[in-house]
Amino acid sequence: MPLPLDHQDIRSRARAAFVGLAVGDALGAPVEFMTSGEIRAKYGVLKEIVGGGWLRLKPGQVTDDTEMSLCAARAIVAANGWSLCGIAEEFAGWLKTKPVDVGDTCRRGIRNFMLKGLLETPFNQWDAGNGAAMRMIPAALYTLGDDDLLQRCAVEQARITHNHPLSDAACLTLGRLVHLALLGASKSRLRREVDALIAAHPTFSFTTYRGLATGYVVDTMQTVFHHFFRGRDFEECLVGTVNQGGDADTTGAICGMVAGAFYGMEGIPRRWIKRMDGKTMDEIVYLSGQVITLSPALRE
Repeated sequence: MPLPLDHQDIRSRARAAFVGLAVGDALGAPVEFMTSGEIRAKYGVLKEIVGGGWLRLKPGQVTDDTEMSLCAARAIVAANGWSLCGIAEEFAGWLKTKPVDVGDTCRRGIRNFMLKGLLETPFNQWDAGNGAAMRMIPAALYTLGDDDLLQRCAVEQARITHNHPLSDAACLTLGRLVHLALLGASKSRLRREVDALIAAHPTFSFTTYRGLATGYVVDTMQTVFHHFFRGRDFEECLVGTVNQGGDADTTGAICGMVAGAFYGMEGIPRRWIKRMDGKTMDEIVYLSGQVITLSPALRE
């Protein structure tokens, strides 16, 4: 039996959010750690998925942002529900494969689980990085329709590796932005959600944008907010974001998940999707459909 139209649209937007994450990751990764000036000197404006960069990636190859998101999604599907231990075990299995890229805070948190069985890494004032926010899409899809569940799952998945109030706040806001976009909310409604984050944590304010795109979660989110709310379509949001340089794979991935949910599959440039690794795209399409079907909003 076909899903009602609104459910079909939600499923399509869920797929676009996950695809957008991977596209943003692959678009931004070649210019990670470059300054905006260095990017201009080499590319003018980077608008294509070119590969290369310090990781010497193939065009369309993804990094830890997408790979850790896939790990979390696999664990949810395997458990037919939320399994924090399952997610941590997927992360551990992934780390053992010697991935092309993994952040120091993520590595330390995963090793805490592997060696000590810790599902919540100890608080560290220096752990306000973006490594938990970048992998929020599975938790966001799984919790659609239940904000209390989102609050629990967002923080639980984050604290496997990142135990810091600013990381927690960014993860929760990202989840809420994705939820709103999946349900067809306007950009002005999404902006009110960001304003609520800024009211609680003024450091996230981006009214005067400083142009920083480091791995610090505040810089990351300011960059994403600035370009998402200025952009007129998916491509403009993503191109603006990754051309800031810095932690461009992660800013691109996070902007891609929100913009994907907002603009839908039809908004993601076909030329970018065609450049992506086919096996990765196939798994994203499958897992996004499975995870969103488990959400309170779509569960039968």
